[in-house]
Amino acid sequence: MDKYKATKVAGILGILGNVFLLFIKGITGFTFNSQAMIADAANSAGDIFASLMTFIGNKIASEPGDSTHNFGHGKAEYIFSLFISISMIIIALKLFYDSCHSLFYGSNFSFSWTLVIVCIITIVLKFALFLFTHILYNKYNNILLKANSEDHRNDCIVTTFTLFSVFLSLLGINWFDGVVGLGISIWICFAGIKIFIESYNVLMDIALDTATSDLILDLAHSYKDIKSVGDMYSTPVGYQYIVVLTIFVDGNMSTFDSHSLADSLEKDISKLERIYHVIIHVNPI
Repeated sequence: MDKYKATKVAGILGILGNVFLLFIKGITGFTFNSQAMIADAANSAGDIFASLMTFIGNKIASEPGDSTHNFGHGKAEYIFSLFISISMIIIALKLFYDSCHSLFYGSNFSFSWTLVIVCIITIVLKFALFLFTHILYNKYNNILLKANSEDHRNDCIVTTFTLFSVFLSLLGINWFDGVVGLGISIWICFAGIKIFIESYNVLMDIALDTATSDLILDLAHSYKDIKSVGDMYSTPVGYQYIVVLTIFVDGNMSTFDSHSLADSLEKDISKLERIYHVIIHVNPI
């Protein structure tokens, strides 16, 4: 199973798991007027959309390069991530409004062991999905798998706070339910903004990070036949990069030798984790 198939499996399991959780959270939250559980259900709805976008984006991104998309379709991941981020921010704003209304005007929230059971089911299921996707991420080092594993982990934390608010209602502390709803809405909003910024940067062709750029320059300078290194440009294709580098060699070096030198450097740079393709320009000096 390659990384694209692994991401596909993780996406399908995420969709199925979150559909189930949305169903039981939604019914329970509205039945017992729990703003925290309703917010948790909305979070699951957002997760379904995110898993669906991940599934579609991964399918498109896995397509190889062709005559119209020479460097593949990797940016599809970030186009669909942009959709995910916008939906998360919209959901978060609606939840924030509803939670504030619950805090200021009160709610009819009532304790139920059904709420406790739903929280426990959610935590167990989400933790299992986190372990599964985290193992796949460690094996394939795919950014979408990492995002999914972190999302499942975060859901465990969110639902733990929901469970806490349910038990506090036994002591008559019902206002904490609205506070948890506020916390979840803020959590979702910040997560959406983070995804938006990351997706926007890639789609706007953000350059390689400084550490990787310095590593590439160090590789170039390690060749004694390379007299100096000129401009270096990079552009993302999905989570990997195309690198264009200019090197200067002795003007008396043969064309064959200079091209062999460039080929060798290209192979070394291509071994780096985030590199998709390398283009070396050779100039005489």
